Amino acid sequence: MTAPFFLVSPSALAPMIGGLVRIEGSEGRHAATVKRLEIGEAVLVGDGVGHVVEGTVAAVVGKDRVDIRVTSYDEHPPPSPRVVVVQALAKGERGELSVELLTEVGVDVVVPWSASRSISQWRGDKVDKGLEKWRSTAREAAKQSRRPWVPDVRDLASTAAAVSLVREAVAGRGTAVVLHEAAALRLSTLRVPHEGDVVLVVGPEGGITDDERAAFESAGALCARLGPGVLRTSTAGTVAAAVILARTPRWT
Repeated sequence: MTAPFFLVSPSALAPMIGGLVRIEGSEGRHAATVKRLEIGEAVLVGDGVGHVVEGTVAAVVGKDRVDIRVTSYDEHPPPSPRVVVVQALAKGERGELSVELLTEVGVDVVVPWSASRSISQWRGDKVDKGLEKWRSTAREAAKQSRRPWVPDVRDLASTAAAVSLVREAVAGRGTAVVLHEAAALRLSTLRVPHEGDVVLVVGPEGGITDDERAAFESAGALCARLGPGVLRTSTAGTVAAAVILARTPRWT
């Protein structure tokens, strides 16, 4: 079984062999009281930006601190091509479910999108609360899947901002795709670049509007469908990302 994985701030990660990494605070409480780590137990510790050390528990101090003796160190370069998912807001907990699944499959950037037909809308205090939930979900899912890089959950985007992301990706030699069940192009036949960004736009429960689709296409996005069925907004992005990643050196 893979050793448990914990995240600390980059400043707290000591990559030197034989050095100590301290896990403390809420993460330390999880390690000491939930996981109940013991002296000598193998542990992985990352900083969420590509650096991961492997080590063994050297000390458990109280209920919220564990010291790890470093035995090896790895530096993982940023993934390429980068997969960016513009995810329409979903009702209930389906938004957090989408972030969890996207993180586990390997998506690098998640952009919450306030689409016209989104049943859920973040306004006022809901914006900060929603972002906090999505970012916390991404962090926890990255730990579960032992990801060296924690996905970047961006600020809430309007349609205009999402269109700008598409335009930037296409201009940067990447590509952009709007998932649409009526599209003629199959995503499985898409030529995936080996550099730049691959932007996937996932609409809400009610689908994207004609105006939204036109705006994305005018910015250079293609429309593509996954298969004969219609997936929920909370799962469509994950399936699409898996199709894309399977056609890149990241998986092959």
